[in-house]
Amino acid sequence: MRKLCVCVLFGGVSPEHEVSLRSAESVLNNMDASKYHIFPVGITKEGDWVLFGGEDYSMLPAGTWLEHPANRRAAISPVRGQGLLTFEGDCVVRERIDVVFPVLHGENGEDGAMQGLLQLAGIPYVGAHVAASAIAMDKTLTKLVVDQAGVRQAAWKLMYRQALEDHMDSALDGVESSFVYPVFVKPAGTGSSVGVSKAANRMALADALLEAAKFDRKILVEEFIDGREIEVAVMGNDSPVASICGEIDSGVEFYDYEAKYVTDTSTAYIPARISERAQEAVREAAVRIYSAIGCQGLSRVDFFVTPQEEVVFNEINTLPGFTSISMYPKLFNASGIAYPELIDQLLALALEAAK
Repeated sequence: MRKLCVCVLFGGVSPEHEVSLRSAESVLNNMDASKYHIFPVGITKEGDWVLFGGEDYSMLPAGTWLEHPANRRAAISPVRGQGLLTFEGDCVVRERIDVVFPVLHGENGEDGAMQGLLQLAGIPYVGAHVAASAIAMDKTLTKLVVDQAGVRQAAWKLMYRQALEDHMDSALDGVESSFVYPVFVKPAGTGSSVGVSKAANRMALADALLEAAKFDRKILVEEFIDGREIEVAVMGNDSPVASICGEIDSGVEFYDYEAKYVTDTSTAYIPARISERAQEAVREAAVRIYSAIGCQGLSRVDFFVTPQEEVVFNEINTLPGFTSISMYPKLFNASGIAYPELIDQLLALALEAAK
């Protein structure tokens, strides 16, 4: 039986480049080499594509993968049937690719851009397709869909970078007339809590808005929800299923980038410390949101559950973290699907969606 040719994309021109390297290390180490012919392709921060020639995937998060002597320049052609192109001097080698696993987070990887390239190339790929990826990546568009789906979410206000530059005082007044402190401030189009701040007063709000504006022209201000941070993993195409619920206790002010990937302050509880009734409500809402957006393959959907057990949607990630400590694989592992089997199922779903 012929092995399936799988291209694993990682890195990317994104603020979440380093997270992608960690995710890809875990994915590559858990792929069954007896089933798959693996092509690990990294995208540098400058946008160069490189076929990694090594087998020690710990080189990815260490940042030394680009130094491997067997590396080759690479590209996926938008021309159908070309597959993966690699370059050796003046020679171009074409490699058959059956399916791509874009282990890419955030801008240029999770927002529909890479999905559009793969769609043009006619290559099946893991995860949501173009429209769903774009909607889920832009938190303001997500909120419009979730409103229509009838799921409770935090009150929110959309702001623009240009308005901050021209009329900061008016922007601050507008927030203060709509919310009480504290509030959360987020770039509309980042993940991994990049550029996210919690503001407890006017001065902190101004700083938070300017920080978010570094990453996106659209900025989201949200009301503070007092509740447990609950995450659920969803997988499937036309009939998605949700994992058991997990809970994050960040151990700090909120679950920011540092708490997720750098420090060891956070604690994960699987299953979450909420009632069975609340868990079922979270799982039902997660699948409803996933389907309303039009997701395929996988997503992690995040909520708050208040002390009164009200379920409040927070955000959705169509290409969630796959590091050794990431919640998506841990949640399905606790639901009875081990990491290698999870990869098998995601690749199968990608091929199914392309039919």
